[in-house]
Amino acid sequence: MSYDPNNPYGQPQQNPQPGYGQPQGQPGYGQPQGGQPGYGYPQGAPQGAPQGVPQQGYGYPQQPAYPGYQQPGYGATPPYANWGQRFLGTLVDGLVFAVPYALYIAGAASKNAALTGIGGILLLGLFIWQLIREGRTGQTVGKQALGIRLVRESDGQPLGVGMAFVRRLAHFLDGISCYIGFLWPAWDAKRQTFADKICGTIVIRTQ
Repeated sequence: MSYDPNNPYGQPQQNPQPGYGQPQGQPGYGQPQGGQPGYGYPQGAPQGAPQGVPQQGYGYPQQPAYPGYQQPGYGATPPYANWGQRFLGTLVDGLVFAVPYALYIAGAASKNAALTGIGGILLLGLFIWQLIREGRTGQTVGKQALGIRLVRESDGQPLGVGMAFVRRLAHFLDGISCYIGFLWPAWDAKRQTFADKICGTIVIRTQ
Protein backbone atom coordinates (compact mmCIF):
# COMPACT_ATOMS: atom_id res chain seq x y z
CA MET A 1 0.00 0.00 0.00
CA SER A 2 1.31 3.54 -0.92
CA TYR A 3 0.15 7.15 -0.97
CA ASP A 4 -0.11 9.27 -4.07
CA PRO A 5 0.52 12.98 -3.44
CA ASN A 6 -1.56 13.77 -6.52
CA ASN A 7 -4.56 11.97 -5.10
CA PRO A 8 -6.80 14.71 -3.69
CA TYR A 9 -8.70 12.38 -1.43
CA GLY A 10 -5.63 10.90 0.18
CA GLN A 11 -6.91 7.43 -0.26
CA PRO A 12 -4.30 4.70 -0.39
CA GLN A 13 -3.80 2.99 -3.72
CA GLN A 14 -3.79 -0.72 -3.84
CA ASN A 15 -1.15 -2.55 -5.83
CA PRO A 16 -2.79 -4.62 -8.57
CA GLN A 17 -3.03 -8.24 -7.52
CA PRO A 18 -3.87 -11.34 -9.55
CA GLY A 19 -7.51 -12.28 -9.79
CA TYR A 20 -9.26 -14.37 -7.19
CA GLY A 21 -7.93 -17.91 -7.10
CA GLN A 22 -5.33 -17.22 -9.78
CA PRO A 23 -1.76 -17.63 -8.44
CA GLN A 24 0.74 -14.99 -9.38
CA GLY A 25 2.93 -15.85 -12.36
CA GLN A 26 0.73 -18.81 -13.38
CA PRO A 27 -1.33 -19.03 -16.57
CA GLY A 28 -5.09 -18.65 -16.36
CA TYR A 29 -7.58 -21.46 -16.10
CA GLY A 30 -7.44 -23.83 -19.05
CA GLN A 31 -4.10 -22.54 -20.35
CA PRO A 32 -1.21 -24.98 -20.89
CA GLN A 33 1.52 -24.87 -18.24
CA GLY A 34 5.23 -24.78 -18.97
CA GLY A 35 4.69 -24.73 -22.74
CA GLN A 36 3.13 -28.21 -22.64
CA PRO A 37 -0.09 -28.89 -24.53
CA GLY A 38 -3.13 -28.99 -22.30
CA TYR A 39 -6.21 -31.11 -22.43
CA GLY A 40 -7.37 -31.56 -26.00
CA TYR A 41 -4.12 -30.36 -27.54
CA PRO A 42 -2.28 -32.75 -29.91
CA GLN A 43 0.73 -34.36 -28.39
CA GLY A 44 4.19 -33.99 -29.92
CA ALA A 45 6.24 -36.54 -31.80
CA PRO A 46 7.13 -39.71 -29.87
CA GLN A 47 10.39 -39.79 -28.00
CA GLY A 48 13.34 -40.50 -30.28
CA ALA A 49 11.53 -39.47 -33.47
CA PRO A 50 13.52 -37.20 -35.83
CA GLN A 51 12.60 -33.53 -35.64
CA GLY A 52 10.91 -31.88 -38.60
CA VAL A 53 9.71 -35.18 -40.10
CA PRO A 54 5.93 -35.70 -40.16
CA GLN A 55 4.90 -38.79 -38.27
CA GLN A 56 2.58 -41.41 -39.69
CA GLY A 57 -0.46 -40.55 -37.63
CA TYR A 58 -4.10 -40.28 -38.49
CA GLY A 59 -4.56 -38.88 -41.98
CA TYR A 60 -1.14 -39.86 -43.31
CA PRO A 61 -0.86 -42.70 -45.84
CA GLN A 62 0.98 -45.75 -44.61
CA GLN A 63 4.28 -46.78 -46.13
CA PRO A 64 4.01 -49.18 -49.05
CA ALA A 65 4.66 -52.84 -48.47
CA TYR A 66 7.42 -53.01 -51.08
CA PRO A 67 10.04 -50.45 -52.13
CA GLY A 68 9.02 -48.31 -55.07
CA TYR A 69 5.31 -49.08 -54.86
CA GLN A 70 2.89 -46.17 -54.29
CA GLN A 71 -0.74 -46.73 -53.46
CA PRO A 72 -3.17 -45.56 -56.13
CA GLY A 73 -4.73 -42.19 -55.32
CA TYR A 74 -1.59 -40.46 -54.09
CA GLY A 75 -0.41 -39.17 -57.47
CA ALA A 76 2.50 -41.57 -57.98
CA THR A 77 2.76 -44.28 -60.63
CA PRO A 78 4.09 -47.71 -59.59
CA PRO A 79 7.22 -48.81 -61.45
CA TYR A 80 5.54 -51.32 -63.76
CA ALA A 81 7.61 -54.15 -65.18
CA ASN A 82 7.84 -53.95 -68.96
CA TRP A 83 6.95 -56.71 -71.39
CA GLY A 84 10.58 -57.77 -71.88
CA GLN A 85 11.11 -58.30 -68.15
CA ARG A 86 7.93 -60.30 -67.86
CA PHE A 87 8.82 -62.46 -70.87
CA LEU A 88 12.33 -63.19 -69.60
CA GLY A 89 10.96 -64.05 -66.17
CA THR A 90 8.56 -66.54 -67.76
CA LEU A 91 11.43 -67.97 -69.80
CA VAL A 92 13.53 -68.56 -66.66
CA ASP A 93 10.56 -70.26 -65.00
CA GLY A 94 10.28 -72.49 -68.05
CA LEU A 95 13.92 -73.50 -67.72
CA VAL A 96 13.27 -74.55 -64.11
CA PHE A 97 10.78 -77.12 -65.43
CA ALA A 98 13.03 -78.25 -68.28
CA VAL A 99 14.77 -81.17 -66.54
CA PRO A 100 11.70 -82.86 -65.01
CA TYR A 101 9.77 -82.29 -68.24
CA ALA A 102 12.58 -83.95 -70.19
CA LEU A 103 12.44 -86.94 -67.83
CA TYR A 104 8.69 -87.19 -68.29
CA ILE A 105 8.94 -87.05 -72.10
CA ALA A 106 11.79 -89.57 -72.16
CA GLY A 107 9.86 -91.97 -69.95
CA ALA A 108 6.73 -91.64 -72.05
CA ALA A 109 8.65 -92.17 -75.29
CA SER A 110 10.43 -95.26 -73.98
CA LYS A 111 7.34 -96.50 -72.16
CA ASN A 112 9.31 -96.46 -68.94
CA ALA A 113 6.69 -96.06 -66.24
CA ALA A 114 9.22 -95.34 -63.49
CA LEU A 115 10.91 -92.53 -65.42
CA THR A 116 7.56 -91.11 -66.44
CA GLY A 117 6.36 -91.19 -62.84
CA ILE A 118 9.49 -89.48 -61.52
CA GLY A 119 9.23 -86.76 -64.13
CA GLY A 120 5.53 -86.24 -63.42
CA ILE A 121 6.04 -86.01 -59.65
CA LEU A 122 8.88 -83.51 -60.10
CA LEU A 123 6.76 -81.39 -62.44
CA LEU A 124 3.85 -81.33 -60.00
CA GLY A 125 6.12 -80.56 -57.05
CA LEU A 126 7.82 -77.69 -58.86
CA PHE A 127 4.46 -76.28 -59.95
CA ILE A 128 3.14 -76.25 -56.37
CA TRP A 129 6.41 -74.79 -55.03
CA GLN A 130 6.39 -71.99 -57.61
CA LEU A 131 2.72 -71.27 -56.91
CA ILE A 132 3.34 -70.98 -53.16
CA ARG A 133 6.30 -68.68 -53.75
CA GLU A 134 4.28 -66.43 -56.05
CA GLY A 135 1.28 -66.31 -53.74
CA ARG A 136 3.25 -65.52 -50.57
CA THR A 137 6.06 -63.33 -51.88
CA GLY A 138 4.89 -62.28 -55.34
CA GLN A 139 7.95 -63.85 -56.95
CA THR A 140 8.63 -67.08 -58.78
CA VAL A 141 12.22 -68.05 -59.52
CA GLY A 142 12.03 -66.20 -62.83
CA LYS A 143 10.47 -63.05 -61.36
CA GLN A 144 13.09 -62.94 -58.61
CA ALA A 145 15.89 -63.32 -61.16
CA LEU A 146 14.50 -60.40 -63.21
CA GLY A 147 13.79 -58.20 -60.19
CA ILE A 148 10.02 -58.04 -60.63
CA ARG A 149 7.10 -58.89 -58.35
CA LEU A 150 3.39 -59.74 -58.73
CA VAL A 151 1.15 -57.77 -56.33
CA ARG A 152 -2.43 -56.62 -55.88
CA GLU A 153 -3.07 -53.31 -57.60
CA SER A 154 -5.12 -51.99 -54.67
CA ASP A 155 -2.49 -52.18 -51.92
CA GLY A 156 0.76 -53.67 -53.26
CA GLN A 157 0.43 -56.85 -51.19
CA PRO A 158 1.01 -60.44 -52.41
CA LEU A 159 -2.06 -62.22 -53.79
CA GLY A 160 -2.06 -65.28 -51.59
CA VAL A 161 -1.77 -68.81 -52.91
CA GLY A 162 -5.47 -69.15 -53.78
CA MET A 163 -5.66 -66.01 -55.91
CA ALA A 164 -2.30 -66.81 -57.51
CA PHE A 165 -3.83 -70.10 -58.68
CA VAL A 166 -6.96 -68.31 -59.95
CA ARG A 167 -4.75 -65.90 -61.91
CA ARG A 168 -2.96 -68.82 -63.58
CA LEU A 169 -6.31 -70.24 -64.61
CA ALA A 170 -7.27 -66.81 -65.97
CA HIS A 171 -4.25 -66.95 -68.29
CA PHE A 172 -6.50 -69.22 -70.38
CA LEU A 173 -8.09 -66.00 -71.68
CA ASP A 174 -4.67 -64.66 -72.65
CA GLY A 175 -4.04 -67.74 -74.77
CA ILE A 176 -7.48 -68.28 -76.27
CA SER A 177 -7.34 -64.80 -77.81
CA CYS A 178 -4.53 -65.92 -80.18
CA TYR A 179 -2.09 -65.11 -77.38
CA ILE A 180 -2.85 -61.40 -77.66
CA GLY A 181 -3.41 -61.28 -73.91
CA PHE A 182 0.23 -62.24 -73.28
CA LEU A 183 1.35 -59.45 -75.65
CA TRP A 184 -0.99 -56.86 -74.12
CA PRO A 185 1.56 -55.58 -71.53
CA ALA A 186 3.72 -54.31 -74.41
CA TRP A 187 1.35 -51.36 -74.98
CA ASP A 188 -1.00 -51.35 -71.98
CA ALA A 189 -0.72 -48.34 -69.64
CA LYS A 190 -0.41 -50.59 -66.57
CA ARG A 191 1.49 -53.40 -68.35
CA GLN A 192 -1.28 -55.89 -67.58
CA THR A 193 -2.36 -59.06 -69.30
CA PHE A 194 -6.05 -59.96 -69.51
CA ALA A 195 -5.56 -62.18 -66.45
CA ASP A 196 -4.09 -59.24 -64.53
CA LYS A 197 -7.07 -57.04 -65.34
CA ILE A 198 -9.53 -59.72 -64.26
CA CYS A 199 -7.71 -60.46 -60.99
CA GLY A 200 -6.73 -56.85 -60.20
CA THR A 201 -3.00 -57.51 -60.25
CA ILE A 202 0.09 -55.72 -61.56
CA VAL A 203 3.73 -56.70 -61.96
CA ILE A 204 6.17 -54.10 -60.61
CA ARG A 205 9.92 -53.66 -60.59
CA THR A 206 11.73 -54.18 -57.30
CA GLN A 207 15.13 -52.83 -58.38
